[in-house]
Amino acid sequence: MKVASLVTSLEYNETRPAVQVLMETDSSKEIRIAFKKGQIMKEHKTPFPIVVEIFEGAIDFGVHDTIYNLKKGDLVALDGNVPHNLKAIDNSIVRLSLYTLDSVKRVEGVAKQ
Repeated sequence: MKVASLVTSLEYNETRPAVQVLMETDSSKEIRIAFKKGQIMKEHKTPFPIVVEIFEGAIDFGVHDTIYNLKKGDLVALDGNVPHNLKAIDNSIVRLSLYTLDSVKRVEGVAKQ
């Protein structure tokens, strides 16, 4: 059994979204992304399906020229190779579930752009 918290040791970065791995299992990687209001993750895509949960706050989630205003409690499942972007409308905590073969370094690279 593994246990993690989306709120313990929460740290925001002043210049970009803060990415932290919460746990890795045999089938997934659970990542917390902490956004300060106005921070973005530019358009990117992943080779594998993902699930995004808005744990706190609100995010504009762009897919194919459509912006979805996601708020606390919303979930999105996205297939691999679908370009998407994120913008924090408020300070927000996002939980990202990655397929085990996907790379956390890839997510960190997107946050640094």
